[in-house]
Amino acid sequence: MIWLLCVLFSVSASVYIKMKKPNAAIRDANVALEINPDSAKGYKSRGIARAMLGQWEDAAKDLRLASKLDHDEEINSALKKVEPNAHRIEEHRRKYDRLRKEKEDRIIERERRHRRAQAQAEYEKAKKQEQSSSSTKPSEMPGGFPGGMPGGMPGGFPGSMPGEMPGNVDFSKILNDPELMAAFSDPEVMAALQDVMKNPANLAKHQANPKVAPVIAEMMSKFGGPK
Repeated sequence: MIWLLCVLFSVSASVYIKMKKPNAAIRDANVALEINPDSAKGYKSRGIARAMLGQWEDAAKDLRLASKLDHDEEINSALKKVEPNAHRIEEHRRKYDRLRKEKEDRIIERERRHRRAQAQAEYEKAKKQEQSSSSTKPSEMPGGFPGGMPGGMPGGFPGSMPGEMPGNVDFSKILNDPELMAAFSDPEVMAALQDVMKNPANLAKHQANPKVAPVIAEMMSKFGGPK
């Protein structure tokens, strides 16, 4: 009984093809193939109907299966008409997939080069900063004293540091003093210190300055002189 139903639906599909009703033919061919997945007539009818609808790839697939199941001249004839169109579509799809893949690869490579260039730029920047930091002398004071505080101050500070500064002055005591370093960033303090360094006699006119006097006193104490 099941075999008979398969034959009836296969025949019905063939009739619909002759009536130029491909959708109805596909419907009945599907039923025939559900009953018997090895029905050559079912694949043949569905393949021809799909070709009528321009579904070339699906039509070629059905007709190839039908050809494997039954050596039918009508199947081979239909397959010869369908395959060129199916091949063109398959080739077009392969070309599209290849171009899409090439485009994706170019995007990935461009992003990779961008990340590499960015990483290289960051590395070079960090390297320059490190070199700049290592080249800075420890004894250098912000703002800069004229001549970088040479070994002696002409004339000395009146009443405290006559003549030259002692040769064993430890500048690290100044450089490591956060209060002094903060004071050196004040333009008014730096201007006063430079004025005194040019002429120690000018110390007197800055002793009344509440910003400058404590800084000079603290420096004198670190140099070993009286406050």
